Amino acid sequence: MEQYAAEAGVNPQLVMAILFNEAYKPHGPDVERAWQKMKPDASFGVANMHRAAYDETRRNRPFADRPWEDLPDDPGLAVRAAAWHLHDLGAQLPAHPATSLSRDELMALGYNTGAGNMLAFARGTKPGPEAGAYLTKLHDNWSKSADALAAH
Repeated sequence: MEQYAAEAGVNPQLVMAILFNEAYKPHGPDVERAWQKMKPDASFGVANMHRAAYDETRRNRPFADRPWEDLPDDPGLAVRAAAWHLHDLGAQLPAHPATSLSRDELMALGYNTGAGNMLAFARGTKPGPEAGAYLTKLHDNWSKSADALAAH
């Protein structure tokens, strides 16, 4: 996990916290594929990545040849793609956001709500209830993420 965060130039604790945030659903390959049949726009992999986000993220990356359908079977690929997606979100942020939210918090919100909303938050728009709940969960998982990284 840390190697993928380093490769993408993002905070490994942020990546780990995102993984904890996204652990709310079962991630077994068979379960994910069954759920995807019922809900075609469902996300895949341990990082719950949607097809559009993955397809955009993988361009010109070391995993560009790997399809989105591989995410349920390859947790490493899912983590790597999540790290690069966070990198891409961070690259869109202004140098001096007009908010008290940290860069990591903004990227986490971008991961959850999309780049457009992340940029609105960076301009000072307050997160709504769902985004706020995701941020609270991120804060709750922050020390657990540090502990998990230290144990590795």
